[in-house]
Amino acid sequence: MSNDGADKAVDIAIIGGGPAGLTAALYAARGGAHTTVFERGVLGGQITTTDRIENYPAFPEGIGGGELGELMARQAETHGAKIVPFVEITKLTQLDDGTFELTDEYDTHYARSVIIATGAVPKLLEIDGEAEYTGRGVSWCSTCDGAFYRGKVIAVIGGGNAALEEALFLTKFARRVYLVHRREAFRAETVHVDRAQAHEAIEFVTPFAPLKIVGDGSKVTGLHIEHVEHGTTDVLEIDGVFEYVGTCPQSTVAESLLTPDEYGYLDVQTDGSTDIPGLFCAGDVTTAPLKQVVTAAGAGAVAGFSALRFLEQQALQQ
Repeated sequence: MSNDGADKAVDIAIIGGGPAGLTAALYAARGGAHTTVFERGVLGGQITTTDRIENYPAFPEGIGGGELGELMARQAETHGAKIVPFVEITKLTQLDDGTFELTDEYDTHYARSVIIATGAVPKLLEIDGEAEYTGRGVSWCSTCDGAFYRGKVIAVIGGGNAALEEALFLTKFARRVYLVHRREAFRAETVHVDRAQAHEAIEFVTPFAPLKIVGDGSKVTGLHIEHVEHGTTDVLEIDGVFEYVGTCPQSTVAESLLTPDEYGYLDVQTDGSTDIPGLFCAGDVTTAPLKQVVTAAGAGAVAGFSALRFLEQQALQQ
């Protein structure tokens, strides 16, 4: 690489501005590193789509996902991190001298160390009508779209924490919430299942799988479902569908340097390091078994500390 690139390099570049990336930025900046965070969307990542987070320490009454994301970003900036929102890093390479080159749509950036914290995005059902009615009755964000369904009937699809939490939240608006899950048992924590079962506005529809989303051309009017065991079908007359069936890791930017596992997740050591010196990963994009805000933040702290230690070791070798 040219000397110009090396001269422009920040100490640590972080790709992703969710809990993992922002916590990594906090630790890196507090450690004295010139730190820049690149986030392609809204700061806070996936937590911004959650109305209330009740299992993050220090908030006994819970906290809004968007508010928590803003606080994390503000804290990182207070300690010196530079945050660049709405910039997507599309290419990551390592040059001959070990410096990393990060490319977005308009510019090229350089860093001595990189932390990938790109997280994950919701999975699609990939059924008929899903694409056609996206934004017209099909949604993945209750806080964004819930208010459009005041007094209406909706279906929430999924069996994990997100599905149960969002079904409960959507009862603030909808008069009836069908909770559709392909199994009788739920992956969600018992507390969420109990709350949903006790809520008069929520009706469990199990074990049924969604077959097709239908509408009148402008909005959703129904969801075709199939009984998993008997094969019988039914139609739920609804005004909207909210999908919470898992997530897809956003690991594409790392694929030039790392090989994701069969599901697209990145494997890292306990200190967040990879096989590439100076390259670290943290949060939901990794193979970490628990995908929670608190674990993402913890992994970000570890990765930030490890990146600092890497830079210190590099300085000693010069």
